[in-house]
Amino acid sequence: MLFLDGVGIGRSDPDVNPLFSATLPGIRSLFDGEVPSLRNRHLSSRSATLIPLDATLGVEGLPQSGTGQTALFTGVNGPKIVGKHFGPHPYSTLKPIIEGKNIFKRLLDAGKRPYFANAFPQRFFDYANLRRSRLTVTTLSCMMSGMPLLRAENLVRGEGISADITNTGWPALGYPEMRPIEPREAGRRLARLSARYDFVLFEYWQTDHAGHSQNMKEAIEVLEKLDAMLLGILETLDTTDTLLLMTSDHGNIEDLSTKTHTRNPVPTILYGRSHRQIARRLQGTSSLGGNLTHVTPALMEYLTDK
Repeated sequence: MLFLDGVGIGRSDPDVNPLFSATLPGIRSLFDGEVPSLRNRHLSSRSATLIPLDATLGVEGLPQSGTGQTALFTGVNGPKIVGKHFGPHPYSTLKPIIEGKNIFKRLLDAGKRPYFANAFPQRFFDYANLRRSRLTVTTLSCMMSGMPLLRAENLVRGEGISADITNTGWPALGYPEMRPIEPREAGRRLARLSARYDFVLFEYWQTDHAGHSQNMKEAIEVLEKLDAMLLGILETLDTTDTLLLMTSDHGNIEDLSTKTHTRNPVPTILYGRSHRQIARRLQGTSSLGGNLTHVTPALMEYLTDK
């Protein structure tokens, strides 16, 4: 699973939507050259399906990461419980829900082997020891489930991926000897990890950062780096046995005319094993279509039936 922070489906306008300005051969290869837009929200091919998911979850205001990621990684409508969208960190009343229902814990309880592929520098652990109340849903889920977070040594051994994909930020974090890697190699590494574990998650937050910056050059760079990583995944992944799911928690980068998040649906790409079946499960039976709360239940059903 690739979790992309702040990526929605927007207008097919290259002046404000970098998804239509960037060179994205990986994504385009899945759908005969197409990229989703508000006028073309559903895409499909022999190997992949793309559907929109609602990130507003029936709550007024702009979706935020804390409540949106709670919905995404637990299957529980976080903003509905809180009565508002909240972020970037989870609202305090949602933490017991995250602790009991997060996808890592549920998979561990089912006897499966989940893996969070992001590696963290020492300064993150120093911060976490002091400010645990301000951790993201993903890191909090791991800590609450007893799953160790990866460190620099894991990254060196090829057992994890840097949040920036290429390791280029690590020298400034106190690791001058950290070797950079190409995005495509990061993708191949993720695909190899997926052969060893039942569920592998990688979180990419630079898309949200670029959206808030309203900087088209930065947005194109982070999208093209992500797409290069996707190419590495596509050329390595065993699609007879593995499903790739790529989705987000709210819109942002698809509309650089605004500094804030958007209420746009988020794209959910499914590639490989059972992609059409999982797409139908995510869309649900409601006339309103699928939403973020459908992702964890669909993955649990898929992974526990394998």
